[in-house]
Amino acid sequence: MAATQTSRVLPGFRLTLGYTIAYLSLIVLLPLGAVFLKTASLSLAEFWDVISAPRVVASYKLSFGMSLAAAAINSVFGLLLAWSLVRYSFPGKRLIDALVDLPFALPTAVAGIALTALYAKNGWIGQYLDPLGIQVAFKPLGVLVALVFIGLPFVVRTVQPILEDLDTEIEEAAASLGAQRWQTFRHVILPVILPALMTGFALAFARAVGEYGSVIFIAGNIPMVSEITPLMIITKLEQYDYTGATAIAVVMLLLSFSLLLLINSLQAWTAKRTGRNH
Repeated sequence: MAATQTSRVLPGFRLTLGYTIAYLSLIVLLPLGAVFLKTASLSLAEFWDVISAPRVVASYKLSFGMSLAAAAINSVFGLLLAWSLVRYSFPGKRLIDALVDLPFALPTAVAGIALTALYAKNGWIGQYLDPLGIQVAFKPLGVLVALVFIGLPFVVRTVQPILEDLDTEIEEAAASLGAQRWQTFRHVILPVILPALMTGFALAFARAVGEYGSVIFIAGNIPMVSEITPLMIITKLEQYDYTGATAIAVVMLLLSFSLLLLINSLQAWTAKRTGRNH
C-alpha cells in the first residue's frame, strides 16, 4: 500500500523560510540598516554631541521616565481590571471588555485631541482639577495620562488569560487553611501571574517609549519641559538634519532591541512557569 502523503497548506520549509527572510528584509531590516548607515556618517564626537544635547537628554528623561511610570500604573490597575473581568459578572461587562481594546483601534491623534479636550483648563475634567492646582494638559502630567491610556490594554490582555486558567479552588483551599486575602494573593495568586504581569509591564513600557500621536497634543511640547524623544526626531527631520534624527533614532532602536530581548525572556519564563512551553 502506497504511503499516504500529508497535504500541507503552506509550502515547504525552505521556500517558507525564504519568503520570511525576504519579507523581513524589505519591511524591517533594510529600513533599520539605513538608519544605522546614515548615522555612521557622523564621527563619534558628532554622534555624542547630538544624543547628549541638553534638550535631547531632557526628552530622554521625560519619555523614559513617564513610560516607566505609566507602565507601573497600568500594571496595578490593569491587574485589577483583568481580575474584575475574569472573576465577576456585572451589567455592562462585555462593553467594558470591548472598551479595553479601544486604544488599539482609536487613531492616536484622535486620542490625543480627546484627552486634551478633557484635561484642558476648561475641559470636562480639567475645570475641576485646575482650582486644586493640578494642571494636566500641556504639562508632563499630560504625557503620563496619554501613555497610561495607550498602554492599559497590553497589561489587561496579557494577564487576563492567566487569570482565566487559574482555578478558584486554589484560592478556596488557601482560605480554608486560614489564609487572609492578602496572604492568598501574595503567596498563591501572585507567583502564578507575575511572569505575565511583568510581560505586560514590558510591553506597555515599550509601546509608551515610541508613542507620538496621542502625546504631542496634550504635552504642549515645551522645550526642556514636555518634549518627548519622538518629537525631537520629527523636529530634526523638519530641519533637514537627517543625520541628527537618525542618531537619536539609533538610541531609541537600541533601547527597543533591549526591551524586545527582555520581553522574549519574560514570555519564555511565563511559558515555562505555566507549563505551556512548546
